[in-house]
Amino acid sequence: MMSAMEVMFHSSSFLLPSIPADEATRYAIVVLNQKLPRFTPLLWEHAKLRLCADGGANRIYDELPLFFPQEDALLIRNRYKPDVIKGDMDSIRPDVLHFYQSLGTKVIDKSHDQDTTDLDKCILYIRHSTLNQESCRLQILATGALGGRFDHEAGNLNVLYRYPDTRITLLSDDCLIQLLPKTHRHEIQIQPSLQGPHCGLIPIGAPSAKTTTTGLQWDLTNTEMRFGGLVSTSNMVKGEKITVESDSDLLWTISIKKQDSTRP
Repeated sequence: MMSAMEVMFHSSSFLLPSIPADEATRYAIVVLNQKLPRFTPLLWEHAKLRLCADGGANRIYDELPLFFPQEDALLIRNRYKPDVIKGDMDSIRPDVLHFYQSLGTKVIDKSHDQDTTDLDKCILYIRHSTLNQESCRLQILATGALGGRFDHEAGNLNVLYRYPDTRITLLSDDCLIQLLPKTHRHEIQIQPSLQGPHCGLIPIGAPSAKTTTTGLQWDLTNTEMRFGGLVSTSNMVKGEKITVESDSDLLWTISIKKQDSTRP
C-alpha cells in the first residue's frame, strides 16, 4: 500500500463532558426522527449549528425536556431551539412547527424533492452554510440515524458515501458510524472511558482487496474483505489509537458505553 498517503485524524472528543477547543469539536448537529441518544443535550450545547430533519423536531420538543425532569419543560424547549428545520415536512406535528416558528427557527420545506432523504437535505444546508465557508469545515453529527426502519438506516449510510469529503458521524445510544475514505490513511483516537471495546470495519459498497490495521484485537494485514466472505465485525479495540489503510472505502463503527458522563 502507499506509505505516502495523507493521514486523516478522527476523534470523538465531542462525547467528552468537557470539550477541548480543537477542530474535532467544531460541528453541526442534525437530529433525525428516532429516539434521542442520552448525550444529545451535550452535543446540542456545543454545536455551532443545530438542525432538525423534519420529524426530528418532534423529538427535540417531546424528549429533550425528559433529560431535565426537575426543570420546566417550556424553559427547556426555549433553551434547546433548532436554528433550522428542513425536510419534506410530512412528519413534523403542526403544534411543534408553530412553536419553533414563533421562536424564530428557520423552516425550509423541501416536500417537492422526493429524490433525497431528509438527512441529505440537511447535509446540503450545512455544506452551503456561511459557518462552513470559514477556515475549517464543520463536522456533522447526526443523531437518530440508526435504529427504526432498515431502509431509513440504509439511506443514511448512503449519505456517508454521497459526501465522502464531509466528515459525518451517525450516532445512536449504542454506537457511532463514520466513513473512512480510501483516499487517506486513518488514525482514530479512542476515548476508552466512553467508547469500545466492540468495533467493526465494514466494506459496504465495494469489496476491499487489501486492508491493514493496527490497534485491534484481531488486526488485518493486507486482508481481503467482502460480503459473502470475511467482514471485520465484532472486533475489539486494544488501545487508544487505531490505524486503518484500505484500497476501498470502509465504514468504521465503535460501541458507545452506557454511563452518565456524557450528560452536560
